[in-house]
Amino acid sequence: MTLSIDAVRSDTVERLLTAAFVRLTLADVAYFTSAGVAIYTLPLWVIGPVGSDKSGAGLAFGAFAVSALILRPIAGRLADTHGRRPLLVGGALISALGMLGTAYAENLVLVVLLRLLLGVAEAAFFVASIAALADLAPPSRMGEATSYNSLGLYLGLAFGPPLGEVLIRAAGFSAAWYGAAVLSLMAAGVAAGIKNLRSAAAATSGRIRLIYWKAVPPALGFFASVVAMGALFAFGALQANAVGLMPASTPLFVYGLVVVAGRLSLARFLDRFPALPLGAAALAIIGGGLMIMALWSTPLGVALSAAVFALGVTLSTPAFFSAIFATAGPGERGAASGTASVFLDLGMGGGPMLLGLAAQAGGIPFAFGVAAAVALAGCGWILVLFRMSRDSGVPAE
Repeated sequence: MTLSIDAVRSDTVERLLTAAFVRLTLADVAYFTSAGVAIYTLPLWVIGPVGSDKSGAGLAFGAFAVSALILRPIAGRLADTHGRRPLLVGGALISALGMLGTAYAENLVLVVLLRLLLGVAEAAFFVASIAALADLAPPSRMGEATSYNSLGLYLGLAFGPPLGEVLIRAAGFSAAWYGAAVLSLMAAGVAAGIKNLRSAAAATSGRIRLIYWKAVPPALGFFASVVAMGALFAFGALQANAVGLMPASTPLFVYGLVVVAGRLSLARFLDRFPALPLGAAALAIIGGGLMIMALWSTPLGVALSAAVFALGVTLSTPAFFSAIFATAGPGERGAASGTASVFLDLGMGGGPMLLGLAAQAGGIPFAFGVAAAVALAGCGWILVLFRMSRDSGVPAE
């Protein structure tokens, strides 16, 4: 009888697709669809009705990342000390306020201030969402959970821009900003009903720091993967155009298609492998895909490299998030999430800058080669980290 009870408990613990997990993913879809609407609408809004120029559009877009980067570690601490739900709901409500306010911002200064506010929302919602995912996912299925949950981000950013375009054409810019605000409100409403998240009382045990240092070593591998991603995002369309691959968005389309298909089809298999070796393999595949892009300058070569690259990305995020959260206890997941997402911002911001200098110096294929070298260096570091953990007697994640 005891064995039977234990078996039932084990099944309960290992269950992944709970109501709370589904609600979290739906909240992510709504929130990131709102962000996708803004990504499409913002530059047109700044250059058009606001009356600024391309540099103003870049300033407005970049302001968002500044406040998000600075506040992510603080959001991680708050997620541990005050619980996940307040930051999920509060971040989504702040996003709704920022989107609504942008519809009435008639000069660039106001738009930039509102983008800074939206960076606050991003820091709160994204960090709390990752910490909540770690709360809800069984440790033995963290890779699978990350694969499924990340679809909320990908689907939101995929369908948000077309939705923004439809709203602008149908009813003008205000309709797009109102639509983005409504989606953020929907995210807040869905998040408010999520149960089984860490509360403030459960999360305040132990000493909490803004930077969770145990997460830094595996996060460096994640950072290398994000820097490498910047190559495809920044130069994929330009390379496609240079080799005559039409439409020029084909590499990004292939990338998105392979990642979504891979996350759905491979999710159940990811947790069968230790996280660090899986992350190293992902970086090696990413590096291989980028080398194909650098050396095979034909339409077929560009399309194939995007597919290989996407396979590596399919594996990388689940692997590194599993490794990062394996270092953190329940009351440290917010700090671990904040630390990991800082490396995401640094990679997304610094990667294109580094690769832009490489492209200026030696051309776009050279920039892809530099990105491949970054990915392979990250692979080497993760293999060293895995060997160190094995030699020290600590179970490898």
